[in-house]
Amino acid sequence: MIEKALSGSKRYWGWIFFLLAVMGGAFLAYLYQYTTGLGVTGLSRDVPWGFYIAQFTFLVGVAASAVMVVIPYYLHDFKVFGKLAVLGEFVAVAAVTMCITFIFVDLGQPFRLMNVFLHPSPTSLMFWDTLVCAGYLVLNVIITFVTFGAERKGIKPPAWIKPIIYLSIPWAISIHTVTAFLYAGLSARPFWLTAILAPRFLASAFSAGPSLLILLCLILRRFAKYDVGEVPIRKLAVIVTYAMAANVFFVALEIFTAVYSNIPAHMEHFTYMYFGLTLPDGTRAAALAPWMWTSTVLSLVSLLMLLTPSIRNNLKWLGVACVMVFFGLWIEKGLGLVITGFVPNPMEGVTEYMPSGIEVMIALGIWSMGFLIITVLYKVAITVRKADPQAEIVH
Repeated sequence: MIEKALSGSKRYWGWIFFLLAVMGGAFLAYLYQYTTGLGVTGLSRDVPWGFYIAQFTFLVGVAASAVMVVIPYYLHDFKVFGKLAVLGEFVAVAAVTMCITFIFVDLGQPFRLMNVFLHPSPTSLMFWDTLVCAGYLVLNVIITFVTFGAERKGIKPPAWIKPIIYLSIPWAISIHTVTAFLYAGLSARPFWLTAILAPRFLASAFSAGPSLLILLCLILRRFAKYDVGEVPIRKLAVIVTYAMAANVFFVALEIFTAVYSNIPAHMEHFTYMYFGLTLPDGTRAAALAPWMWTSTVLSLVSLLMLLTPSIRNNLKWLGVACVMVFFGLWIEKGLGLVITGFVPNPMEGVTEYMPSGIEVMIALGIWSMGFLIITVLYKVAITVRKADPQAEIVH
């Protein structure tokens, strides 16, 4: 089936070559980082996790969000999501691949990643996170290959795939829950030391992932002349609305708890995140504040738009709202959540972090790789479905 991705318009190949060019530049940047060391990044002793881990954290949620399409379609036989199911699973495949790659480039000696498997430690959350991410990738590859192959032939998928589909549902929730536990289990980092972190992760995941899927569907509708239908897009928008409302509520709970209790160990992180901290020399450390206020505005405005039926049901305005949700959560869950956990440090020192050009270039290359995977898989799916519009998975 992959040969169907080898033909396309000039616009299609222009997009492919653009992504490959960005990936090529990122590869050169990574070779420089690999030979020189992580000193070329903005990381430091006080901030050992930065832009790469922020992308990983955000993308784990995007991958997990595929369950928002899988549950209605496979578990409840909600046929409206028929055209969305495989597209959502393709996004999950790309997102998990990007997650693993971000971990790879974050390691100074990336091949030491094999030690996780050569010397497994069941008491380590890193071991379980690696296991669930790799397992989720395998599950989605198997599910998409088998179900889409059956759709292409217009036949019923084999019976053995159903248990694997059902297994992928709790597995999707587990990958983000374990990732949240990685942070919440670090007792020296009070900013992350909260039982609500896992629900926050899931709420943001079920907002950002479906938002991306809606945007991809709108792009396919505009440029590929492939329409999944307005009804499934609007149903997915309702899911985004509820999840985004839960996410905003959870963040408000965190802020209220920190502000009302006024415990310095908790309060200082939120103060830094939104207003900055004054250093002993009188200077102000507030690198994240503009980003976090931008995220707050994007999240609140997008939620108000989604809560308004006339706006949510208008596909143009829905696209705008989904862009705001996606980037608002990318800032909050990526830069805000990860970096603020290290500022100030346990000794009340303040070391600010901003990604270097090398980090940004490598991150852009990995994102380009993800979009290349989505582009190729979507091209195959669209070509097959246009060739046989009646083909569908028979349950």
